[in-house]
Amino acid sequence: MADSGKTGEVAGVILAGGLARRMGGGDKGMRPLGGRPLLAHVIERARPQVAALALNANGDPARFAAFGLPVVADSVPGFAGPLAGILAGLDWAAEAVPACRWLASFAGDAPFLPTDLVARMAAAVAEQGAELATAASAGQSHPVFGLWPVALRGALRAALVDEDIRKVDAWTARYSLVTVVYAAQPFDPFFNANRPDDLAAAERILAGL
Repeated sequence: MADSGKTGEVAGVILAGGLARRMGGGDKGMRPLGGRPLLAHVIERARPQVAALALNANGDPARFAAFGLPVVADSVPGFAGPLAGILAGLDWAAEAVPACRWLASFAGDAPFLPTDLVARMAAAVAEQGAELATAASAGQSHPVFGLWPVALRGALRAALVDEDIRKVDAWTARYSLVTVVYAAQPFDPFFNANRPDDLAAAERILAGL
């Protein structure tokens, strides 16, 4: 079971492999926010919460070299969605940081994600005796923000490859799941930048921090 007081057993992966269609394509995380790439804000908040951190992205990893993080690509072909990114993170954690029994996943377009997310998810898993954890705010679940046992990577691979499961909720429904709820005021910490207009809104939020 996760130790709510330590991050030493938790690795992390930032899911930065989306196609960003609503942004006009390209790497959404490279769009500027407050004079820095959007992804830099995500890394700044995620990195202190975990023992090791990687990016999940497809294509040439060299474009992320400035961030100084390992880049892991999907092993399931065809842009299979966030579950494929989570699997890539689980495989990386098992090989690169074998002391970590858990993987925390973060969306790569959420620059204001909570800085206590991993601690709260780990505590919730321990308190509830759950197998997985995810986050929610304003009555909405955010399934790509999760805490996953590395031991489930084989089951996830089978679900993706053999059963063609793509929706996170469809897979997590098989396990005992605890949800950590955050307030959405003064802003939603899971705000994500999907469209160009969202970047303008993010600039306003950043200015108020």
